This record gives sequence, C-alpha cells and structure tokens, in this order.
Amino acid sequence: MKEKIVEILQNEYDALDLFSISDKMGISSSEDLERLQNYLYELVDELVVYQTKKNKYILYEKCPNFKKGIIQIKDSGNAFLLQDDDDIFISKKNIGFSLDSDYVLVEVIKPKTKTEKAEGRVIKVLKRGDKNIVGTIIRTKKGLKFLPKEKLNNELVISEDDYAHVVEGEIVVVKIDDSISKGKFKAHIEKHICHKDDANEDILTIAAKHDIFADFSDEVIEELKIVPVSLSESDYVSRVDLRDKVIFTIDGDDTKDIDDAISLEEKDGLYVLGVHIADVSYYVKYNSPLDKDAYARGTSSYLANSVIPMLPHQLSNGICSLNELEDRCAISCEMRINDKGKVVDYDIYPSVIKSRKKMTYNNVNEILMNNIIPEGYGEFASTLKKMNNLAHIIRNERMLRGASDFDVAEAKIICDENGKAIDIKKRERFDGEKMIEDFMVAANETVAKHFINNDKPGIYRVHDVPRPEKIQTFINFCNANGKKIKGKFTNINPHTFQKLLAQLKLEGSEEIIYKSLAIRSMPKAYYSYENIGHFGLASRNYTHFTSPIRRYPDLFTHRLIHEFFFSNNNTENEFASVLPDVCKQSSDREVKAVEAEREVVKVKMAEYMENHVGETFVGMISGVQEFGIFVQLYNLVEGLINIVDLDDDYYIYEEETMRLIGKKKKHIYKIGDELKVKCVSANKFDGTVDFILDK
Repeated sequence: MKEKIVEILQNEYDALDLFSISDKMGISSSEDLERLQNYLYELVDELVVYQTKKNKYILYEKCPNFKKGIIQIKDSGNAFLLQDDDDIFISKKNIGFSLDSDYVLVEVIKPKTKTEKAEGRVIKVLKRGDKNIVGTIIRTKKGLKFLPKEKLNNELVISEDDYAHVVEGEIVVVKIDDSISKGKFKAHIEKHICHKDDANEDILTIAAKHDIFADFSDEVIEELKIVPVSLSESDYVSRVDLRDKVIFTIDGDDTKDIDDAISLEEKDGLYVLGVHIADVSYYVKYNSPLDKDAYARGTSSYLANSVIPMLPHQLSNGICSLNELEDRCAISCEMRINDKGKVVDYDIYPSVIKSRKKMTYNNVNEILMNNIIPEGYGEFASTLKKMNNLAHIIRNERMLRGASDFDVAEAKIICDENGKAIDIKKRERFDGEKMIEDFMVAANETVAKHFINNDKPGIYRVHDVPRPEKIQTFINFCNANGKKIKGKFTNINPHTFQKLLAQLKLEGSEEIIYKSLAIRSMPKAYYSYENIGHFGLASRNYTHFTSPIRRYPDLFTHRLIHEFFFSNNNTENEFASVLPDVCKQSSDREVKAVEAEREVVKVKMAEYMENHVGETFVGMISGVQEFGIFVQLYNLVEGLINIVDLDDDYYIYEEETMRLIGKKKKHIYKIGDELKVKCVSANKFDGTVDFILDK
C-alpha cells in the first residue's frame, strides 16, 4: 500500500487529505481507511511524506521549503547543506545534533536573495555520515581522555575498554556509534594513527581526518606476494613490441611512480605522437583485493613531502612504473596529428615498451628554453624540440576552439628530514611541463572519442557550463574593482568565457587571485558515465586515461579498454551497471584528497611562518570579508588582517563587490591591492597566519 500512496502523491501537485487519497485508492471500508491512516503515519515518520498543519499529505520532494543533503560543518561551527544548485547556510544554533557529513533533512527558514544564500535549520538526521573524528589521547585527573582536533557540538562517550588499548599522546580515529541522549554520542576508537611526537604527525592526522590511510589491508599484502618483479614470456604475447622505438619519460626530479611515456615520429606529412601508459589493469584484476583497496582510496594523495599512494610501492614504483631500460606492459595511444593540431587518425593497442631515459622537467626545460643540453640528453635534444613545437600547435588548436587558461602557480612546501616546513616556493610550469600536459590531454580526448565512436560505456571527465548568474556576479565584481568587462555574456560558451578572461589582462599575483575567483564561478569537474563534454577544455569528449597508477578512474578506463577493444568480452552490461558507483566514488575521493592537500598546505605554511613572526612582507589582497582582509604574500602564504586591527576608521563591508569601505575617510580595501604587512602570529595547529598593516 505504501508504494501506491507514494505513486498517487507523486502524480499530484497539491497536498491531499486522507479522504482524497482513499478515494483515489478506491477505499471505502473503515478498516481499510484505518490501515491507510497508519501507513501515512509511517511514511511521515520515514520522512517520505510531509503532514501539513491542516492534516494534508505531500511528498517531501515536492515541498520547496524542505531539502535533503549532506551537511558540511565549518571550523566556525556554522554549516552548509550541500546542494547541486546552491548550498543552504545553517547557523550553528540551527545544526541541532547533526555531525559533519551527516545526511539530513533541512527546513528552509529564509529564502535566497541576490546577496545571501538561503538559510535553513536541521529537522532530522536521516543517516549518520561515516566521518573520521581524529584526536589525541591526553591524561587528566580522571584518567585518559580523547581530545578531538576539531570543535564538536556534541560530547563523545568512549568506553573504558577502548582506553585500555591506548597510551597518552597517541593520535587515534574515533567513530560515532549512536546517540545515547541529547548532545551525547556513544563512540569507539577505531584506528591508531601515530604518536604526537612522531615525524609527519600533522600530515598523518590530516590524512586520517579525510579517510586517507597509508597502510594496506592484510589481503592486499598477501596478494602482493604473487606480483611479479619483471615480465615473463607470456606477457609479450598479443602485444605490439615497441622496444626498438625511441620512447622516454619526463617527470619531476623525485618521481618514482612513472605512468606515462612519449614518442614522436614524422610520417607522410603528419606527426605520429605516441602516448604510452602503464598497463596497470593487467596486474590489478577486477574485484581483487588490490582493486577493492584502490577503489576505496580513489587516488594517490600528495601531502607536502609525503605521498600516500593508491597502489602499493611494489606496483606503483615496481612492475607498473615505466622505469628506465626496463621492459614494461603498456597501453599505447598512437595519434596522427596534422599541422593544425588536429588528430586525424589514431590507434589504441596493448604494447611492450622500454623507456630509453628517465628525463626530468628541469633538464628538459634547459633544452627547450635555454638551449642548454645536460649530460646524457644529447641524442634526444632534437626530438624534444620537435615535441615542443607539436605541443604549441596542439595548445593553439585547443585555444582556438575556446579552451580557458587556468594555469597558475602553486605552492611547493620544502620540508626537512623530520617533515618540518623550512621553505615555500612557487611550483611553476614551464615548456616541459606544459608539453606533457598537452600530450596527455590529446590522448585523453582520443580515448574518450574512441568510446563514443564505438558506442561503448565509459567513464568521462566532465565539466558543465557555468551558471549565467555566477558569471554575472564575477563580472560585476571585476567591474566594481576596476577590471572593466565589455560586452554581454548571456550565452555562456567556451569562446565567450575565454574572451571574458582575456579582457582582464592579468599578470603576477593578481593573475593568481583573479583566476582563482573565476574558477570559483564555475562548476567543479567530476567523473560521469554520461558524456556532457568538458567546458574548460572546450572538449566534446574527455576522459582520464593517462594516470592509472595514481587515479582509479584511469585504471578502470584501462580495464574497459581491455574488455571492449582488446578482448571483445561480452561484459558491457556488467560494467555499465557499476559505472555510476565508480564515477561517484572517484569524484568523492578526489574531493577528499584535494581537501586534505589544501589543509596540509595551510598547516605547513603556518608552520613556516612561525619562524617569521615580527617580519615585514609585501603582499596582495586575495579576499575581503566582513571580519577582515586576507593577504597573499608572493610566496603564496595567505594570512588575515582582522578588521579590529584596521583602527584608522570604521569599515563597512560591501558584499557584492567584496570591498571594505571606510565610513569617514572613504578609504577602500579591495582584492588586488598591494599591501605591506607584518606577521604578528602563526599557528600550525589550526593553520592560521595573522598580519597587521605595516605603517
């Protein structure tokens, strides 16, 4: 009967009373009417149906003032209900007994305006999130106690038995079991991370908070015992032998997990570009312990001086890594490209390669940018220059079709042997880095096109069209801050967005800040089994194929290539059915990895600045809020000038333009302004840096 009730309400726009529902169900007896009433009460308790004050019934999904979703609680205690269109703000007084990552029902109590998000309050927790609560075991007068690293609105009750297995100073993960009374939650210690005095304790703690762990399961360790260290005769069967070709790799100085190699020839007036990717799926079988663990991790995480890999080192640095002068199994994407940068033909096939040389970006850039040939690179210099020329052609073709350039410098944290931050440098990309990126994008597009052309299910890296109101907000902000944008941008497409960015004419730190704001105005890229194209790249077809050692969607794409194109197995339905879960898991894990990486950068920047308190720096305003000004130094460290320290005037926050305006003197602080500041405090434990104006 419940299903019938839901079906009836699904087809109705307005709420129905008991008798209207009974009429539509053909119920006439008092007994059946009572049963209907009880079922309605159950549906109300299950939060499927909402009962109005006039005792009418309507599906929650049809109530615009009720929303379901994941709650994300910030350090301030306030929260957001995550929605596809626009998140809903929830003040800390309206969070109730929800925890970060819970799936909750929220009532909208204040509608969205032009300047403010909608505001809501939590009605009920529908499902507890699987959140890791990380903290330290401390000693009190009453014995050992768990001290969480983050502020919690609720008290955790942990059994004495759990405390019997820990020691003072230990960092642990705690999981919520259930609520035992209002404001109190029963919990247990689930995992031991490290000791507070261990090297890299801060990184391991942040990683654990985001459900990222270095250790592998016992089942994986057992499976590793049968992983080979070199190729056997059977591995060469049914593979194209490319070991006589000039193939090499280009990576960072300290890279050990090498999953891509390249080659270049010229035939019949065309460039023949080979992108050869480690055939990881050949060793990581579907649903094996290795595969399940890789699926759970989703990606490798790069946290300052540490890497938490998706795959064990025996694979990532061993048999799967395209190491110099070692035979390796690969999947090769061979593209024939004309002088306009278009791929006119291609082949994708299983191969065996032998990398002639492990090159580094630094040495390659010496050749491409300074015409200096490092030792051991002489025989490859000519090929590298031809490759660079091709990369420029490919990049130009991509820009002509409307791709946006979001290439900005990133921070590189330099740590000592104990993991302590001792320096911060800009991680900039030069010709060598850009060349590899261009080739990988070309290969990813080609593989995606191959799936589409053959009507096979696949995983796509998609990026939706930005919402016009978001772009307009960005334009309004630029205009208000002296970056005049001419023209109308009602029809947002890659070309129009590209023209918008071109008008900004940015350089230096200002480029980093404004491009970051532009990125925030766009939706996030994600993985999908439905191909909607990639807006940022102006690409109709795009996937991730080139990093199977480091990303699970790439590994799964390789698996699909084997199944559909190399083996012709009849497995389309089987794999099509799991693609939604693979895409969602890959997207979710990517978000967690990015969040962890950003948090580590904040903590390490603060750690570095602890030794520079009292020093003066020049920076640029990177953000303005009602509580103060964020200033980014030229080494990319960001700190806050609290509004209370702007004591020369009373400043009013103008939200639409993100400016602080002095009430009396009318002095304006806006994004992009250069300031001289003094560092007055830095705290690595909460990742904060505080500045004042240096007068």
